[in-house]
Amino acid sequence: MKLAELCDTSTSYIGRIEIGLHFPSAEMIDKIAKALQIKPYQLFLEKPSKHFYNKPELPAFVKKEVLAKLNAAVQVVRKY
Repeated sequence: MKLAELCDTSTSYIGRIEIGLHFPSAEMIDKIAKALQIKPYQLFLEKPSKHFYNKPELPAFVKKEVLAKLNAAVQVVRKY
């Protein structure tokens, strides 16, 4: 919910991205990266970097879960 709030979008949209039903626009990728305080390209890395978790705005477990789901969604899209 916090990520959706920081990205100025709905929780359902973030959820659809997480499960691979939607691929975010470049603008949304930028918003997500800014909310997580990472570089946009880091959302597309095979293995999340330890640097994803160094910002206190979102709890570490939230960042970890969101990034894992986004990475899984990207893998689904790459299959097509």
